[in-house]
Amino acid sequence: MNKAELITAVAEKADLTKRDVETVVSAITEVIEEALTRGEKVSLVGFGTFEVRDRAARMGRNPQTKQEIKIPATRVPAFRAGKSLKDRIHE
Repeated sequence: MNKAELITAVAEKADLTKRDVETVVSAITEVIEEALTRGEKVSLVGFGTFEVRDRAARMGRNPQTKQEIKIPATRVPAFRAGKSLKDRIHE
């Protein structure tokens, strides 16, 4: 499901216009991005938690040349599913 399909599905389920839902979805993603940029966690109880994780520097290998390369440390966004979401998927 892409963003347009998500907007259509939510609009139908909530009986709202696509324009209103698009505004809300865009606002939600912006707020989550801003919080993660500040290093905060975003927890949606029952759904999951968005957070930023530190990834250590490591050695990698270029698959074409087989040459070892150093991959620098970085910060990456991550999502951890909540119990309700996990239980629903396992049904």
